[in-house]
Amino acid sequence: MRIKICGITKLDQARSILDLGISTIGFICVESSPRFINPSMIGHIIENLAQEKSYVGVFANSCLKTIVETVELGQLNAVQLHGQEDPQFCQHIKDQLPEIELIKAFRIKDRNSLENLKIYYDLVDTLLLDAYHPQLLGGSGQTIDWQTLQDFTPPLPWLLAGGLNCENVTRALNQLKPDGIDLSSGVENSPGDKNLAKIRELLENLKINQL
Repeated sequence: MRIKICGITKLDQARSILDLGISTIGFICVESSPRFINPSMIGHIIENLAQEKSYVGVFANSCLKTIVETVELGQLNAVQLHGQEDPQFCQHIKDQLPEIELIKAFRIKDRNSLENLKIYYDLVDTLLLDAYHPQLLGGSGQTIDWQTLQDFTPPLPWLLAGGLNCENVTRALNQLKPDGIDLSSGVENSPGDKNLAKIRELLENLKINQL
């Protein structure tokens, strides 16, 4: 089970999270977000981690030049597109950054939302399904209606996001079979300030669920 903790802003917390066994951490590269972190600081954090993990830059409707420059300066090895990026834009990302993992996020409003994903299957490496919110692109704390995803079996890996926390994650995984989970607000004290006790509790709950 891949676990992604998103919205990292502090070096000490990033190091502690990886030391707990988390495989993927995400950095928000959207300036309007309260979890925004600039590319130079991302690079500083990753340089000082010295661990081979998945480091994801999260973008929303950014231009190609900004994404490429942020990946290079921040030393990222994965890009997550969380806006209205079309399939052609995803192809441009793959052409410019062929070595990185490309994650495309979708906000799921209802079962019909899943139909829109199919045209991306051959263009991205991983899907991420988040809860729909009319104003927020992510980090809303709202959950998806898990019932709509029970028959979701795409031909590529997918991550479940949207309001997951220590209390509800096992219920979600009892209903669904994602390849991984993505958490942000559910393991925070405040935006960008992670709660390590909650992350430890999350891992313990996941361990019990897998027994």
